[in-house]
Formats: sequence, C-alpha cells, structure tokens
Amino acid sequence: MNIKFLAVSIAAAACSTHVFAAEIYNSEGTTLALGGYVDVGVGEKGADDDVEVHSYSPRLNISGMKTLDNGMTVDAKGEWSINYLDGGKNTFSTRLGYIGVTDEMLGRMVVGTQWSPYYDVGGVADMPIAFANDFLYADHYFVGSARADKMVSYRNSMMLTDDVEVRLGLGWQGKNTDKGKADGKDSRMQAALSIEAMGVTLGAAFSDGKVNINASEKKSAESTIFSLNYGSYGEGIYLAGVYGTNEYFGSLAATDPNAAFTKVYSKETKQMEALAAYGMDNGLNLSVHYERVDNEETSKKVYSNTSINAEYELAAGFVAVAGYKIDLGDDDPTTEDDNKWTVGMRYYF
Repeated sequence: MNIKFLAVSIAAAACSTHVFAAEIYNSEGTTLALGGYVDVGVGEKGADDDVEVHSYSPRLNISGMKTLDNGMTVDAKGEWSINYLDGGKNTFSTRLGYIGVTDEMLGRMVVGTQWSPYYDVGGVADMPIAFANDFLYADHYFVGSARADKMVSYRNSMMLTDDVEVRLGLGWQGKNTDKGKADGKDSRMQAALSIEAMGVTLGAAFSDGKVNINASEKKSAESTIFSLNYGSYGEGIYLAGVYGTNEYFGSLAATDPNAAFTKVYSKETKQMEALAAYGMDNGLNLSVHYERVDNEETSKKVYSNTSINAEYELAAGFVAVAGYKIDLGDDDPTTEDDNKWTVGMRYYF
C-alpha cells in the first residue's frame, strides 16, 4: 500500500477556493509567506434589520515552512481576524496559531490553535462567503467543532487503490476554564475518518469530553457527525450534506457575558446541512445552502434557514459577493422570521 501524508491546509480548503499568499522569503529550504484577505459588504447581515456596511471574515496570516535534513518539514502559521471597520475597538484577534511537523510516512502532527479533525468532516458544506454554517461555530474554540483552541492533532492517509483513499484524524484538547469564570471543560478527544473514491467522500467524526453545564454540574458534551460530498467547490458541480447528533455540545444561547456562568447547553440536539453549488468557467459560482438545528429534548426546531449565494471572480484575487438568506422559522412563538441580504466584495492578498 502507498501511504502519504496530509499536507493540505484544511483551513484554506474550507474557507475558499481562492488561496493567495505573497512569498517574502525563500532560502535554503526555508520559506516565509504573508497572506489573507479583506472584504466589505452592504446589507442586512447583522442581528438587527438595519442596512449597514459590514465585513464577512477578513484576516491576515503569516506562515513559514522549513525542510529538515531527514526529509521532514516543519511549518508554522499565525492568523488573526481583522477589525478594520469599527474604530476604537481591538484591531486583531487570534484565529489560528500552531506549529506542525509532517513526514511522508509517519503523517502530520500539529500543536496549537487550528482547524480540527472534526471540522475536516463537518465543514464540507461550510463553503459560501456570504451565508454558510452557524452551528459548527457555536462555542467552537471550546469544544473543537471548527477552529479548536490549544489542540494537539494527528492526521494521516492511506491509498488503498489508485482511486480510493482513507484519511484519519485525531485531536486532543486539555482541561480549560473559559475566561476564568465558572464555565469550563475537562480534556476532550475527537476522531475523524473519511474515505474518498471517484470524487465522492464519506466521512464520520466523534467528539467527547465533559463540560460544566452549570456552576456545580458536569456533563459529557459529545457529538457524532456524518458527511457526504462530491466534487470541488468552485469547479463544476459540488454537492455536500452533513448530519449530526449531539448532547450538551455547543452553546446555543448565552446569558449576560459578565455573569459567572455564560454558556447555556441543550441536552440533545441534531443538525442538518446541505449545499449544492456550480462553478462556471467564467468565474461565476452559484450555490444554495440549507441548515437546520432541532432541540430533541423539547421536540422543537431551534432555527432553520436557506440561502442563495453568488460569487464572481472579477480578476485574480478579487471576488464579488451576493447572498440572500431566508429564515424558515423556528418553534419559538416570540421570534419573528428575519431574512438577510448582502452584496460585497473580497480582495485576496
């Protein structure tokens, strides 16, 4: 069997088909690059109904790679969200920060804040720029459902045949207390397994570890997620579906942020997500996205929505964006449907 390592950045693949970086140093097997993008839009995208100028997810990153004498490669990356619209507030906040070591036979190990193995499976429908997934980002640093805070991960892959590849990912997060308050968690473990054949990928992931659900009680916060996807986003037909079941996983609501306990967990939830996209040769990519979260304990829908998204590459590294998000409602009679829309642009460094 032919064994190879996973050397592709999951973060870049998940967030966009456009990956740009300016190499600012290259000498004797050591490289350094600066990358990221800025974006801006106009529309009703926030929590209120006001039409305003907003951003999507602007970021700045710096990455380096060094080839060792034994053939291994060492890489490091730091990435920060950029707040360039709201004056007087923090300009930068950490998204990623890690060091990784990769060997062609032994695989890849990464230590730091990173995209998790769980997200390798669960993030296959989280692709459009304007409107995409919400559930994975509920408390994601804490439980490792998307970007995972202070994680140790291992990934490897194996070619079973010329057309069939199996991928494995493992992750661990240590015990942590959030913001020094009563919220906290014990150490967490997660595992992801996927198989790709003829352009179709089937994946499954599991995450488990106890969290404080109130000031005096801990519960196991676990999630099992499955995904199926076909194609490459932005290049012809791309289809993806995700289904997950959870217990005390992801904070779906928040109390006063200044209170001693700031997270509210649901006992049992399930989430469903689907994406259908078509990328044309002229640079236009159209997609329809759907997401729903149900509270299984109360048999009520927490939220559901669908969105229509368009992305058009005006030039290399410059993309026009438009999206309309339709609120399909929930089972809370006190809330009203709230549709959203945005038009904007993104410039890649």
